[in-house]
Order: sequence, then C-alpha cells, then structure tokens
Amino acid sequence: MSLDTATHYCLNLACGSARGQVAAISNLLNEHGAYIEQFSVFDDHTTERFFVRGVFSLRSPVQVLEHALTGLATTFPNAQWKVHDLAVPTKVLIMVSKFDHCLRELIAQWRRGELNMDIVAVVSNHADLASIAHAEGLPFHHLPISADTKPQQEAQLENIITASGAEFVVLARYMQVLSEDLCHRLHGRVINIHHSFLPGFKGGKPYLQAFERGVKLIGATAHFATTDLDEGPIIEQSVERVDHADTPQNLAQAGRLVESLVLSRAMRFVLDRRVFINGKKTVVLR
Repeated sequence: MSLDTATHYCLNLACGSARGQVAAISNLLNEHGAYIEQFSVFDDHTTERFFVRGVFSLRSPVQVLEHALTGLATTFPNAQWKVHDLAVPTKVLIMVSKFDHCLRELIAQWRRGELNMDIVAVVSNHADLASIAHAEGLPFHHLPISADTKPQQEAQLENIITASGAEFVVLARYMQVLSEDLCHRLHGRVINIHHSFLPGFKGGKPYLQAFERGVKLIGATAHFATTDLDEGPIIEQSVERVDHADTPQNLAQAGRLVESLVLSRAMRFVLDRRVFINGKKTVVLR
C-alpha cells in the first residue's frame, strides 16, 4: 500500500477478556484493506479487561470498516471502541490560574507540532495569563470564582467547553477544585497536573508538606480528575532529587520543571490515544 495516499487511523478498544480477540480484530482489519502499522494489547487478569490500540492506514472509506467493527464488538463482552482519524487534531481546552509554566510548555510543544491538538480556549479564574493567550491568538476567558459563584462559574465553563467542542480539559495548575457534579459530567475528559508524587502529599501546599517531611525526592503526577481530590487514575509521573538544604521555594522551583515535563508527556500519551481508564488505574499502551 502507498502510505502517502492512505489515511491513518487509531483503533481503541476495551472489553472483557476472551479467547481469540487479537486474531478476530487483526483479521477484520486485514479483510477490509487496513495496513496495520502498530498493534498493542494488554490483558488485565485482575479486572478481566482486555485493551487494544491499533494504528493502521486505509485508502477505502472508514465507515465500511466501522460498520464491521460494530458487528464484531457485539461478540466481545462489554466492548467499548472508537476509531480516531489521526490527521484531525484533538480539541483541548486549557485551564490555568496564575502559574504559567505548564501553559507555556504546552503552547510551545503545540507550536512545534509535537502535540497533535487544537487549543480551542484558555480559561482562568484570574486575568494574569491573558497576555500569553492573546499573544498566541488563543481565546481567553476570565471566569472569576468564589464559594458563592461557583455554580454559575462552572455553568459558564461548561458552555465554553460545549461551544468549543473540546474533547479534553487540561488543568494546567488551575488552583480550584471542580465540583462533584462537573467531575461526573466530564468523567474521563479532565486531566490534572498535581505537584507531588501521588499518592503522597495530596491537596494544597505539597512542596511545604514535602519540606516538612524532609523528602529526598519530589515529583509531579498527571491524572484524570475525579470526585476524590488528587486520587484519579494516574497517567504519568516523574521525580527530581532534592536534599536537606533545599527550602520550600527551592523545591517549588525544581518542581515546576517536573510538572511541565509530566503534563506534556501525559498529554502526548492521551493525544496519541494510548491511555485507557481501567477502574482506579490507567493502561498506557506503548
């Protein structure tokens, strides 16, 4: 097949475990003219769930293949699947407060073509980072929030998400906790960066917590946001070595680099359609 004239797709499928699933999927793709370029699977024996990520090229209409996949999926237990056109950037909305390092790194990688996304808006409860968004030609929405106005603020946020068509919402050091109702409605779509190596030092001021415990490693964790604060399924983590001489300010300075790295790496996994939620955990197929 001439790959130059073909469209590249990614198949994501999760279902209950059963015999013959790899053969059935690969045979169906082959029968419909798909040229398989990548094919990764994982069977979780603890949850009896089976996960598939397949990247393939196709010159014929994808709708024919999707119709066949619909039929095949009915033979798999509790199957959920989708075919993604890899030529279409994923729409992403970024939320921030006053810290700019994660936002700047995401924008830089997006501009370099390293993250296959379309940043549809930047939303913040403060106006401090408006100039960054405006300089990049990105829509900026200032949505102040207080305990009394949180329901109205989140209603405005949901309207922006819907109007922009954002598939994912990235909390790039957005220093507010989303309500339980909003977390439920956006389940599996909100990615948060927390400035500690979870499950340690949850909640506020994790660098101060780390300093008070005299840790020798600090870290950052990218995870899906859930109704349980800082306990959502983990996508990516990393650490940085520190020592007894470091102040909380030193820890925060070192941590900002780790946060930016971890969030951008997690976003690459998500945008490449490598990440599956598996209960309280994730499966990241490489």
